[in-house]
Amino acid sequence: MDTASRVTPADVTVADVTLAHIRDAAARIAPHAHVTPVLRSRSLDALTGAQLHFKCEQLQRMGAFKFRGACNAVWALPDDVARRGVVTHSSGNHGAALALAASTRGIACHVVVPEGAVRAKLAAIERYGAQLHHCAPTIAAREETAARLQRQTGATLVHPFTDPNVIAGQGTAALELLQQSGGVDVLITPVGGGGLTGGCAIAARGIAEGITVYAAEPEGAPDAFESFRRGERFTDITPDTIADGLRGTIGEINFALMRANVDAILPVSEAEIAAAMRILWERLKQVVEPSSATVLAAILRHPAHFAGKRVGVVLSGGNVDLDALPWSQS
Repeated sequence: MDTASRVTPADVTVADVTLAHIRDAAARIAPHAHVTPVLRSRSLDALTGAQLHFKCEQLQRMGAFKFRGACNAVWALPDDVARRGVVTHSSGNHGAALALAASTRGIACHVVVPEGAVRAKLAAIERYGAQLHHCAPTIAAREETAARLQRQTGATLVHPFTDPNVIAGQGTAALELLQQSGGVDVLITPVGGGGLTGGCAIAARGIAEGITVYAAEPEGAPDAFESFRRGERFTDITPDTIADGLRGTIGEINFALMRANVDAILPVSEAEIAAAMRILWERLKQVVEPSSATVLAAILRHPAHFAGKRVGVVLSGGNVDLDALPWSQS
């Protein structure tokens, strides 16, 4: 969307993210983002009874799909606005993505990080040149600190998942996947705040109207599942999951986009996430983080949704804390 006049998350509606916006985002980020590969695995096809097409966003710049949305948001800013920099709050991947995107445009970046965030992800944020600002590990503290920095610096808030340019940028992953695979019957993504799922669902449904779209979510952070079950956005949840990238609360606009374009939220347990992560390392030979592994975990737990079908599987990232591998913990 045109960002000459910036909107706040509360102003965003479903009309602000369309297939046209996603196509515009693809053109905007093309000079900066990787076209990540789609990988196949005969052994994983045999294990699941489906034809799996893995979109490898762990091979994206900074190791996660988040660079797509951050890059689109940064490069959509008018020059006079961009000069004042950008600010966000993030448990890791979005912060690193925004820091890297800001560096491609030579502007300042401030990232609010909660206590307890993965050390490797914080190191990446600093490595890309952003200034870290620590806060309590609650959504309220993150948002309050980011708002204060906005007032102090004049920087533009690039929300991790409710910014329409971020959502459109994330949707480019599905745009590429459908082109590279030749089309799929089913698409599945991990869901945390809902930016990836919402953007990819819009892209998928815009290109292939009959496609089925699922989102995989940890049982330890079930806000999307509960929101779908209740028919209204539900956020009164304290996340407890190894999938640290999925601890964010589902956004209002994201929930609206998902209700319109997603068929179901598929829950997975912590043990299933860890097992799927190990399988992906062993069989696909790819380093993925727990958030990525939720999609394979969901396919293994809910096989009837996928058996005999061509399935697009979005692996969201590979920024792993090697000191905390889930299968090595006592």
